[in-house]
Amino acid sequence: MKVNQLKLEIENYWDKKKEVWSTNDSIRKIVIHVIDYVEQGSIRVSDFINGKWRVNEWIKKAIIMYFSIKKMKTIELGPFEFYDKIPIKNKFKEKGIRVVPHAVVRYGSYISPGVILMPSYVNIGSYIGKETMIDTWATIGSCAQIGKRVHISGGVGIGGVLEPIQDNPVIIEDNVFIGSRCILVEGVLIEKESVLGANVVITSSTKIFDVTNQKPIEIKGIIPKYSVVIPGSYPKKFPSGIYHIPCAMIIGKRKESTNKKTSLNEALRTHHLVL
Repeated sequence: MKVNQLKLEIENYWDKKKEVWSTNDSIRKIVIHVIDYVEQGSIRVSDFINGKWRVNEWIKKAIIMYFSIKKMKTIELGPFEFYDKIPIKNKFKEKGIRVVPHAVVRYGSYISPGVILMPSYVNIGSYIGKETMIDTWATIGSCAQIGKRVHISGGVGIGGVLEPIQDNPVIIEDNVFIGSRCILVEGVLIEKESVLGANVVITSSTKIFDVTNQKPIEIKGIIPKYSVVIPGSYPKKFPSGIYHIPCAMIIGKRKESTNKKTSLNEALRTHHLVL
């Protein structure tokens, strides 16, 4: 079945009661077909079209429907046992993906050839581009979109979002370096070739200050391309006194000529600051 037809079918069945999703064989086949396409990378939750990221709401709907139609079952992997609805991805050798124990990837996520998965977790609906490294204990939430040659350092938390349906997931574009223990959630966008230092936390409401000019520029929800970012704080007055609120600070820009594999420390040294 063609993608456009699948989209029409999902939109049509979405308005029906959830009880119908799990009992109607036609719905089950269509939903599974969509998830198979996501698994293969033929379609993805967000596409970059005409210079903007666009969320494919119907695919998110299909993923939610998939949870409803799948039944809980025991999954045994050698001495390990799991009890879940979603199968675990396999056949990594044939797909050209290096997977170190105990990395876990749920079925319905696309992992490109050349990706390295250290012990980590990748949820359904995610997309990970070629030659990206997902380091130890990093977590990639449902529907998160990760570009090519991205380095996700140890302990990083990339949030997922299935609902609200219309919201974009967290998106990290190509050649980005994410430092250890960063938290990126609520649909934030990290544009290409940015470098985030350790412990940067960005939500949709986090203030991001570009301090590279005479006066700081405040933005939210997006790190512009080539940015070098570190954690910071700003004072805010409360009834009981003045307290410092976490923020992110853009302290400089990577040059387009910079090696795309530049390490975090090298990028920070360029701006006379090493964490």
